Amino acid sequence: MGLLSALKLKKNRKKARWQQKTFKARAKGLKIKSDPIGRSWQAKGIVIEKFQKEAAQPNSAMRKCCKVQLVKNGIQVGAFIPGNLGQKFIDEHDEVVIERIGGKQGRSKGDIRGIRFQVIKVNDQPLARLVTGKIEKGRR
Repeated sequence: MGLLSALKLKKNRKKARWQQKTFKARAKGLKIKSDPIGRSWQAKGIVIEKFQKEAAQPNSAMRKCCKVQLVKNGIQVGAFIPGNLGQKFIDEHDEVVIERIGGKQGRSKGDIRGIRFQVIKVNDQPLARLVTGKIEKGRR
C-alpha cells in the first residue's frame, strides 16, 4: 500500500463490514423490526392461557407463565408471572401490561428459557401490590 491509499483502505473496510452479522443487523434495524413490542418499554395485552415452564439446569422448579396476545399488533408472546402465588391474580381474558424481563442482549433472563417479558399490571393494578396483599383485584 502506498502513501495515498487511505481512501481505498477506508472504502474496502466499509464494504467488508457488511459481511459481519452484528453490523448488518444493527444497520438495518432488524432488532426493532422483529421485536413484538417495538420501541416501547411496555405493552398491553390479553391473557390467552396460563402455563408452567420447567426451569433450566441446575434448578428444578416450575416457573409460572402466561401467553399474552398484544393489543397493538396481535402477536402472541410468553410472559413470566413474578411473585409468590402471583398466578392466582391472573385469569384468562384479563388485561395485562407486560415489560421486557431484562436479560442480556434482549434475550430471556435466568433459568426461564424463551420467556422475554414479565407481567407488571393486571386490570390496571400493579401485580406486586396484589401479591403483597395491599390491594384487592378489581373487576372489569
